[in-house]
Amino acid sequence: MESEDGRGFHVLNVRSSADGETLSLEIIMREMEELKSHLARINSPVVLCHNDLLTENVIYNQEGAVKFIDYEYADFNYQAYDIGNHFNEFAGIDNVDSSLYPSDELQFDWLSVYLESFKRCSTGDSAVTQTEVQELYEQVCQFSLVAHLFWCLWALLQAKHSTIDFDFQRYARARFNYYF
Repeated sequence: MESEDGRGFHVLNVRSSADGETLSLEIIMREMEELKSHLARINSPVVLCHNDLLTENVIYNQEGAVKFIDYEYADFNYQAYDIGNHFNEFAGIDNVDSSLYPSDELQFDWLSVYLESFKRCSTGDSAVTQTEVQELYEQVCQFSLVAHLFWCLWALLQAKHSTIDFDFQRYARARFNYYF
């Protein structure tokens, strides 16, 4: 699963389909620094986030009531991260399929409803402009990259330490490829 290259960096057996480069800690650190620098300029508020909003953790009924379950990763995070991660999770886990990522139309509808609710709870006013929706959409697209990288790293750790019967290496590879 891992080895050292000639410079002492740990090399992980996950390849990017984009360039065939082997994922190493050096690449991970470089990408994290680039993301940190880029995302620091984005004005996404820090809010209480679920941080694991795969579709199986969202429960709803016929009356339209929505509830969330499985809060083990809940913590404060960037609003756009949690939403970007939620959209990424539409692609699935067992067989990651990016064609299941929500369409722009669905994302804009979802973000409009989300912002209306968010603003109603935080300011009492639920009026939302298209500019606000567009701004959140752009933030979500950028933070979805962070979610891909995060779950790639999580899967690599799980592959090494978990006793769960799941192909964490394959999942890490899929998330790494979507990241790039």
